[in-house]
Amino acid sequence: MSSFTRNAEAWNRRLHFYLGLYFLLFLWLFSLTGLLLNHGRWAVSLAANARTESRYERHVDLPAAGTDIDRARTLMDQLGLIGEIDLPAQQPGVLAFNVSRPSDSSQVRVNLQTGVAAVQHFENGHLGRFRILHTFSGSRYNQPATERDWMVTKVWVFAMDALAAGLIAMVAGSYYMWWQMKNRRGAGLLSLAIGAVLCAWFVSGVFPRG
Repeated sequence: MSSFTRNAEAWNRRLHFYLGLYFLLFLWLFSLTGLLLNHGRWAVSLAANARTESRYERHVDLPAAGTDIDRARTLMDQLGLIGEIDLPAQQPGVLAFNVSRPSDSSQVRVNLQTGVAAVQHFENGHLGRFRILHTFSGSRYNQPATERDWMVTKVWVFAMDALAAGLIAMVAGSYYMWWQMKNRRGAGLLSLAIGAVLCAWFVSGVFPRG
């Protein structure tokens, strides 16, 4: 065995060791929340749907100028709201925006004539917050140009990007270790083939031919 091969195997083992430690709680998180999403009839999944709702109105100081997103941020500060901003279709005389994070969400409708903000607030339970983390990214498919507004979301997304990149690196390292085990290449090829066939089957089902 050459020195290059020995160094590559040593670094590969270190990679698996430290990435595994980083992945540990994240993988548990996504595994458990994935079960909640896949099995909505379970008692624990139904409990995750529980949330409390409240409504209130408050006078606010209307921002003089700026974009809708800038005005929404100013009004959020006045109302004490924190999270990601979503701007639905606007109506004349009303500034509407939604604010969300795993713990809670609010729908805000501000009357631009009277300066009254009507807020519908939803508070999620602990299980609901836990499950929302599985899909929470601050990115909206119908508004691809929207930037993330909340620093916590930016950190969360960075951690998830690191998780995705690390998993790719870890899997690549696993292929290398498997290829080095010449007496078990057959079993590895069978496992690889089964995974490839299942993946191709799912993809073909999601993207059927027209």
